[in-house]
Amino acid sequence: MNHIEKTLIIFKPHAVERGIVGEVLSRFEKVGLKIVATKMMKPTYDQYHHHYETIGTMISRHSKHIFDTTVEMMSDSPVILFVLEGIEAVAVVRKMAGATEPKSALPGTIRGDYAHMSYGHADVNDLGLYNIIHASGNQEEAKLEIAHWFSESEIFSYKSIHDLSSQKVKGK
Repeated sequence: MNHIEKTLIIFKPHAVERGIVGEVLSRFEKVGLKIVATKMMKPTYDQYHHHYETIGTMISRHSKHIFDTTVEMMSDSPVILFVLEGIEAVAVVRKMAGATEPKSALPGTIRGDYAHMSYGHADVNDLGLYNIIHASGNQEEAKLEIAHWFSESEIFSYKSIHDLSSQKVKGK
């Protein structure tokens, strides 16, 4: 069984506006995940609807109001999307990102270190949840999200130093 996976992360407008994308991205690179695709864009309402409802079922699970509030927040400025690849990448990225609610995210996680908003504060003030990044929830979601945001020609394959090192260890 091949444990190499791809996963999607989206740096939300709050991360872009704060100028912390490089700092946070370097954390993923430091654990050995490699960047195989990237783009900066200002997605449309329809692109967000496909991402958050068709794939993520946000309206179905929560409400149209939460979806609309999220899209409004996500439309504040551009976002930066990355496809990361590595051993069990989906689980690694989820662990590094921390709990979706920043207030509940442990110190040492991205959301725990770079955000502090609670669901309660977001709800009372009718705000989107400023939690720095989106990270795919599971392998199936990652595949659907990557296919939504990137064409096959935008995803690259190359050997990283980690790939080369593991081949030497195996004697290849």
